[in-house]
Amino acid sequence: MNPDLPDIHEIWVYLSGSPLLALVLTLAAYQIGIVVSERLGRHPLANPVAIAVLLVAAAITAIDMPYPKYFEGAQFVHFLLGTATVALAVPIYHGLKELRGRVVPLFAALLAGGATSIVSAVGIARLLGADDSIVGGFYAKSVTAPIAMGVAERIHASPTLTAVFAVSTGILGAALGRFVLDAVGSKAWWQRGFALGIAAHGIGTARAFSVNEEAGRFSGLAMGLHGILGALLIPLFVR
Repeated sequence: MNPDLPDIHEIWVYLSGSPLLALVLTLAAYQIGIVVSERLGRHPLANPVAIAVLLVAAAITAIDMPYPKYFEGAQFVHFLLGTATVALAVPIYHGLKELRGRVVPLFAALLAGGATSIVSAVGIARLLGADDSIVGGFYAKSVTAPIAMGVAERIHASPTLTAVFAVSTGILGAALGRFVLDAVGSKAWWQRGFALGIAAHGIGTARAFSVNEEAGRFSGLAMGLHGILGALLIPLFVR
């Protein structure tokens, strides 16, 4: 062993205290999630985001890394949420051409889906005796995470808790949406995509694009319109 080189435990102490470790851990976990999903034929239950969340949670628990320390590195990925929010304009723009003859049913679906996501979540939380901080997060979680966190601040709810609810909603919607849509007999890709975009936000849109391009476009359109409508109406509704 070269005496000029530091011991392995000294290297680990340095790496574990560096924000770079959290960033590498986050990106590596998501890449593993993508590989596993592809190996399993992109099965809905093998969602890359869900796999990445489990891997990151297990890793930071195993190395005893406090969440604030982890977020110092992960915030570089978190910063891109703002970019993703602005990028919602792209699917909205491309989807406007395909709205001819479909405006009324899609707008009705948008209102019904948004209202159902709020009423059902808030209603169940109230019935189970949840406090106001949790209920506030359920109001905002019905839209995609970047917008949901901004809405949470406006209604004095926890942005962090709201983000957890929004991401969990997206994961569950992406994993189970196919089975629900099959059960109700929905076959048209534009209908399936729009429903998935409302219910499962960005994660659902990523799932829709991996299955069918038309479904992905309408899912992105639904996610963007739902985000705009939710940002305007949810604070008014809560007041």
